[in-house]
Amino acid sequence: MALLFSVLRVLLGLFFAVSGVVKLTDQIAGDAHRQLKTKFVQFADVFPLKEFGYKPEPGMYMEIVGWMELIGGCLLAFGPQLLQEISNFVLTVIMIGAIYTLLVLKEPFVMCVPATVSLGLLLLLNIRGRGKCLKSKSE
Repeated sequence: MALLFSVLRVLLGLFFAVSGVVKLTDQIAGDAHRQLKTKFVQFADVFPLKEFGYKPEPGMYMEIVGWMELIGGCLLAFGPQLLQEISNFVLTVIMIGAIYTLLVLKEPFVMCVPATVSLGLLLLLNIRGRGKCLKSKSE
């Protein structure tokens, strides 16, 4: 079972790393990158901190999310346990923000599926990690 969770962690980390790279450059998936640039204009309009007077510049917003996904994905996949847990938390927050944004924009349900599945898998890994910690403390 531990091997299954290790494989899931690596695959999910690689998924986030690739997702981050697509946001950072048009060299891998040009069409997806261009679509994301357009979408991030809308995402910036409904940014959760907008209510407090902060609206990010869409290009910078996409770049920051891209770097966070790239670094977080690499750390989730290959980092030491502490950095895996921190990256899991950061990626979880990003996915919650993505779901919030898509719901506020009233995007079709199918658009929420990748973020929702990713969030579920991150939470599964987090619960698995917590269970492992609790088990080792009780022994």
